[in-house]
Amino acid sequence: MFDREVGPMSPSNSTSTKGNASVSPAENGFIDSFSMLNSEKSVEEIIQQPLLHGIDDHLIEFSEALRTVAKALRRVTEGKASAQAEAAEWKRKYELERQRNLQLEQNGGDCSDGRGGKLEDRIVISDEKSDQCELCCGKDDISAQEVLRDGEPDSNPSPFPNKMMRKASFKLSWYCKGEKCDRHKHDIVSFEKGNITTAERSSKQISLKWESPPQTVLILTKPNSTSVRIICLEMVRWLNEQKKLNIYVEPRVKSELLTESSYYSFVQTWQDDKDVLLLHTKVDLVVTLGGDGTVLWAASMFKGPVPPIVPFSLGSLGFMTPFHSEHYRQYLSSILCGPISITLRHRLQCHIIRDEAKSEYENEDPMLVLNEVTIDRGISSFLTNLECYCDNSFVTCVQGDGLILSTTSGSTAYSLAAGGSMVHPQVPGILFTPICPHSLSFRPLILPEHVTVRVVVPPNSRCQAWVSFDGKGRKQLGPGDALVCSMAPWPVPTACQSDSTTDFLRSIHDGLHWNLRKTQSFDGPRDP
Repeated sequence: MFDREVGPMSPSNSTSTKGNASVSPAENGFIDSFSMLNSEKSVEEIIQQPLLHGIDDHLIEFSEALRTVAKALRRVTEGKASAQAEAAEWKRKYELERQRNLQLEQNGGDCSDGRGGKLEDRIVISDEKSDQCELCCGKDDISAQEVLRDGEPDSNPSPFPNKMMRKASFKLSWYCKGEKCDRHKHDIVSFEKGNITTAERSSKQISLKWESPPQTVLILTKPNSTSVRIICLEMVRWLNEQKKLNIYVEPRVKSELLTESSYYSFVQTWQDDKDVLLLHTKVDLVVTLGGDGTVLWAASMFKGPVPPIVPFSLGSLGFMTPFHSEHYRQYLSSILCGPISITLRHRLQCHIIRDEAKSEYENEDPMLVLNEVTIDRGISSFLTNLECYCDNSFVTCVQGDGLILSTTSGSTAYSLAAGGSMVHPQVPGILFTPICPHSLSFRPLILPEHVTVRVVVPPNSRCQAWVSFDGKGRKQLGPGDALVCSMAPWPVPTACQSDSTTDFLRSIHDGLHWNLRKTQSFDGPRDP
C-alpha cells in the first residue's frame, strides 16, 4: 500500500509543454510550472533565450492561464448548481416540518395521528408503540402520501375526471422480524455516558399501511408481448368489476384494449407529457407487467414522488419483479387491503454542465436513474480520460472504456458485469465501478449516499465521451463538460412478496444461480 499526498491541483493541470507527452500526477506528483520564476537567475535565463522560443513559451503559459480560468469558471457553475440542489432539498424538508408543526397545533399539540385536520402535502409521522415484533415503529419512521379532498379548488386545470378527487393516503413504518423486541429501534445515533450506540438498521424492514383505500391504478405493460396482453385484458376487467377501481393505461395499451372489445371504453389515459406530470397526484398504485425494464420505464415516468409499484414478473431475469402473474388476484387483493412490505429503491439525480454554457440556466434539465448512469468512449478507439471528484475532493482519473455510477438497485445490472459487488437495494450508497480500466489496481468503490460525484472530461482529452441514463437518453460530453450526480430525494417504492431481504436473496439465487455448486460428498477422508 502506497500513500501519496494529493494537492488541490487536478490531473489535467500537469501537462508537459514539450511534444505530446503528458506528465501524470500519480507518477511525478504535482509540479508547479511557475516555480522557476521565483529566482532572478531563472528570469535572466528566459530573457537570454532566442525571441522565437521565448514567444512560444509565453504562448504556452498564456494558454495554460486561460485553461485555468476556464476550469475555475466551470467549477463555479458546478458549485452553484450543487448549491441550488442542496437549497431545494433543505427547503423541501423545511416545508414538510412546517406542515407537520401546523398539523400538531391544529390537533391541540397532540402527537397522536389524529385525522381531524386537513391532510395535504404533509408527512404523517408514525408514533405507534408496540411490543410486538411484527411491527416495531419509531417516532421518526417514514410515512407520507397526499390526499385531495372532495370539492377542494384546484388552481391548475386537470385533464382527469372530477370523480377522482380523493387520493389514497398511506403510512410507512419500520418493523423487525423475530419473536419479541426489547425496545423500539429508532433510526438515530445516540450518545449517552460516553458510549456511542446506533440502531440495528439491518434488521429493519419497511411496511406500508393504507390509511384510505386506493381508488386509482395505473397499469404499465411490456410492448409486443402476447402473454402480457392477455394478462392485461383479464386484470383490467377484474379490477374494474371486482375491485371497482379507476384504471389508467398508456395510450398504446388503450388502443389495444379498444381493438379487442368496446367493453374497455372505461379505461382512461393521458394526452401529452403535461398530463404525465400530474399522474403522481391521481394514481394510488402502479402495476407493471413485464420485467425489470418495465419497472425502469415506470420509474422514469415520475420526475418527483413515485406511487407504490407492484411489479409482476413477465420478463427474463426479474431482480425487481417478485410477483408471479398467475396469482395476480391473490396478490392484488392482499396489497389493496394492506399492510404490505416494500423496498425503497434510491435513485440518482444527474446534471450535465456544458463547458460553453454562460450560466446555469443554459444547462440541461436533470435526469433521474434507477439503475445506473454510464460514461463510456462510444465509437472512439481511444481510452476515455475522466477526472472524478467526490464533494470537490479529487478521487482518480479514469483511463479505460468508461465509468459506471450505479445505485444499489442497479448493482445486479451493468455494474455487476463490470466487476462491481452485489449490494442489498435498501443500502443507501453510490457504486463507483470502472469499465475495463487500463490498470491492475483500479478496484470498484461504494460511496455514501450523501456525497456528490462529479465526472469531468478534461480539456486535453483525446476523445469525447458519451453518457447514458438507464441505457437510454444517450448524450455526448465534450472536453470541459461535466456530469454531476447525487442521490435523488424521491425513491421508488416497490412491493415485496415476502420482505426486502428475502426477495433480494431469492432474485440472485434464481436469476444468477449465485454460488450454485454441486455439494461435496460426505464419504471421504476426515479430520482426525
